[in-house]
Amino acid sequence: MEKRFASIWFRYLTTDRHAVRRPDLRAVPFALAAPVHGRMVITEANAVAETQGVARGMVVADAMAFLPVLEVADERPGLAARLLHVLGLWCIRYTPIVAVQPPDGLILDISGCAHLWGGERRYLKDIVGRLRSRGFHVRMAIAGTIGAAWAVARFGRETPIVRSGEEANTLMALPPAALRLEPEVTAKLHKLGLRTIDSFMHMPPSVLRRRFGEDLPRRLRQALGREEEPIVPLRPIPPYVERLPCLEPIRTAAGVEIAIQRLLESLCKRLAGEGKGLRAASLMGHRIDGKVVQVGITTSRATASIPHLIKLFALKVPQIEPALGIELFVLEASGVEDADPVQEALWSSTAGLEDPALPELIDRLKGRAGIRAIYRYLPDEHHWPERSFREASSIVELPSTGWKSDRPRPTRLLPQPESIEVTAPIPDYPPMLFRYRGTAHPIKRADGPERIEREWWMDPGEHRDYYCVEDDQGRRYWLFRAGHYDDDSSRQWFLHGFFA
Repeated sequence: MEKRFASIWFRYLTTDRHAVRRPDLRAVPFALAAPVHGRMVITEANAVAETQGVARGMVVADAMAFLPVLEVADERPGLAARLLHVLGLWCIRYTPIVAVQPPDGLILDISGCAHLWGGERRYLKDIVGRLRSRGFHVRMAIAGTIGAAWAVARFGRETPIVRSGEEANTLMALPPAALRLEPEVTAKLHKLGLRTIDSFMHMPPSVLRRRFGEDLPRRLRQALGREEEPIVPLRPIPPYVERLPCLEPIRTAAGVEIAIQRLLESLCKRLAGEGKGLRAASLMGHRIDGKVVQVGITTSRATASIPHLIKLFALKVPQIEPALGIELFVLEASGVEDADPVQEALWSSTAGLEDPALPELIDRLKGRAGIRAIYRYLPDEHHWPERSFREASSIVELPSTGWKSDRPRPTRLLPQPESIEVTAPIPDYPPMLFRYRGTAHPIKRADGPERIEREWWMDPGEHRDYYCVEDDQGRRYWLFRAGHYDDDSSRQWFLHGFFA
């Protein structure tokens, strides 16, 4: 794929931003100023002020002398950088690779993107039209190199689109400043009569390096495509992401489902070809009003099954509000793992956790009830009840130890033991009755005690004596007394679990 780049130049970036806030500034001469060596110096002037002779670097007092109606505001440090960052993020809807070019430009790597808008000319027209509708003076150019696109956007007078391989012919008539040179180098070239790039383009690089430094031949090589020029994207490109621009804004749930299906087909094809599966994904819809709607899904195990993932996203479609319409869909796989191929059985059997239908069922239940609605627990190497289990990281994770089966354990364990009032006949005997949340439970059967010592290396405290008891209604509970028996024994008893 041939490389194509677009350069966007915001000629009056900061003054345009003030005019967006105050539309009355568009028709009057307006400038921004900052103190320099004790004097207020103009750092930016709008188009009206420039046509009347106001320029950057001019002292405010001198400008006001010949243009009394000039309005001047203090420059806000860092405003240009923040504006470029925000505008760059906005441009990500057109290409995933957008970089800032201080002080007033953006660079877009549009390789393989423009055809989605019907070609480079429509692509350029759409971007420029939208930015101008937001109040910015914009010029944009497209070329096969970053340097050529930058030069044509700022100094070009003919077509803003340069065909691949035509960079040299386009640059020949432009001034040396189009190569992004330092002002000292540009002044030296003009002093020697080299007023166009053509006048020194074919000189030996050693001569240019000796007379003008390394920057000139390097910039010339980059503009002509003889040397790669790296850019740093505003947002790192995820390895697994698919984009779907829409020719017409999508407003219906059926249209959203079709977009999801197309994105999943492309993404799952890549994942399956690399032996990977999806564990987490997010779908972002860029609306025409500038807002982004987003939904996400997770899976219990790595999968590249398109029908299963479509069902998961179908549960999230009602949460997507298209408003006036969604013009761009982006599907990003934020969690990807190696996926084991599922072996087909020759006959039907119980596969347990290896059955692919089980994680698919769990994923659908999570999509309806919430991601934290279903848990899987594994035994842990602790004898203290609250620490004897842990949450599994996945449905296929194997336990490192076995469940304790030598003593009965409740099917439901309370996160924190709850205090109860107990009546016991004599010390160290099972309780005869306990009161829990205002209800008395006469005990008909009891088994115990089972003493469990506290893990002293983790926290201090007393041991526990556990009893399995059954009340007159046949309900079974797991009670314990903390520490040894004392005169105030009613405060030592706790309810910790329920048996099925």
